[in-house]
Amino acid sequence: MDQPRRIEPRRIEPGPGQESVWDYPRPPSLEPVRVPLQVLFGGVIVARTTDGYRVCETSHAPAYYFPPTDVRTDLLEAAAGSSYCEWKGVAVYFDLVVGDQRAERAAWAYPDPSPPFAPIADHLAFYAGSVDACQVGDEVVTPMDGDFYGGWITGNLVGPVKGAPGTRHW
Repeated sequence: MDQPRRIEPRRIEPGPGQESVWDYPRPPSLEPVRVPLQVLFGGVIVARTTDGYRVCETSHAPAYYFPPTDVRTDLLEAAAGSSYCEWKGVAVYFDLVVGDQRAERAAWAYPDPSPPFAPIADHLAFYAGSVDACQVGDEVVTPMDGDFYGGWITGNLVGPVKGAPGTRHW
């Protein structure tokens, strides 16, 4: 039986004002974000903040985290299951429910993250592909490919970005 072909990444050189996801560190960095971040679902602003964080990891689009005080937590329902990140710890998941619309496992949080990520304890991140729109500033982001990584791709990022089939072990 043939083995699946492994895709080998080739870093795209960033131009002026761009960031290469291949220049992000491993282990990942945690950076404050003071530009407006927003999540929309079912015609409702679910989350909006100017006090967020982003986690930047080699080959990943940044994942953005919202303080719980800036999220409509009344629209979240705990979802079954969890996952483990070697850098941040155990993540828990939430369904997002607005009226009769439900986005399963649309958000996640780290209730007790490892010490370097303590500032994002209980902060919420959202899968851009599970909601109507996510924004960084005035820009509507593009979700990462695949159903595992939750990064938000903005126009200033160059890759290639992890997530598509064959990229999980980059």
